[in-house]
Amino acid sequence: MAKQLDYFREENPVRNTAIDPAATEPRETYAYSLDEVQTILAHLPEPAATAFAVAAFMGLRRGEIQGLLWENYRDGVMYVSRSIWNGHVTEPKTRKGRAPVPVIRQLAERLEMHRFRDDNPQSGPIFRNSAKNPLNLNNLIGRVILPALNRCEVCRASEADHKPKDGHTYKRDAAIPEWQGWHAARRGLGSNLYRLGVPDMVIQRILRHANVSTTATYYIKTAADDVRIAMAKLESTIPDAAIAENSRLLRVSGLPDSFGTLNTESRQLPTAVN
Repeated sequence: MAKQLDYFREENPVRNTAIDPAATEPRETYAYSLDEVQTILAHLPEPAATAFAVAAFMGLRRGEIQGLLWENYRDGVMYVSRSIWNGHVTEPKTRKGRAPVPVIRQLAERLEMHRFRDDNPQSGPIFRNSAKNPLNLNNLIGRVILPALNRCEVCRASEADHKPKDGHTYKRDAAIPEWQGWHAARRGLGSNLYRLGVPDMVIQRILRHANVSTTATYYIKTAADDVRIAMAKLESTIPDAAIAENSRLLRVSGLPDSFGTLNTESRQLPTAVN
């Protein structure tokens, strides 16, 4: 990019680079299901719960959540005008990133309650600290979110507060979803909308991606049940009579079966099975 923007005028230093064929494959990313979202919201205190709800029901990035302003929330939509990353205020990643995002009723109610608890501000950061500055969501993870989600299944104490004198060993409550990061909520929104039958192009607009291939490749996670249901739909569209007719035509024509299908009439095993 530096070369393209004319900041670097020598030979491109990465021209002849290549990816190591033995390199470890990227780790599979995670997407929260709707059930996981609801369970996490039930365990988080405020304002962490509302911040997570914004990530899960609007699909905003962490920096965009930190940069939200009350003056940009109007007429049932949120206008994303900025992002805060490591303390630096920047514009959204792309032109599409500045598109307004609809706010569903359940999230709107949470936002209004959050505003009421915060002395009803009409401007400034939606999520702010005691100094009225934007709240650092990374700090919120260690200080609030992890203690709320990592709880002992026996005594309900957080992992940090669990003491040996409690009479039992700490064991995390597996009924509470593990924290997978803010972006897992954004991926979850894309995946959950897809399971509800929303077309890829519409999901792209909601997530404000520059192109739909990014949405389909990285933000739509299909679960095993989705795959089974899809194959069952395919199976139901193929009539059994058509399969039987194809088998009859193969026998009549004398053509070899390239798939090595079992010959049930001769009861002989095929020489190869694919």
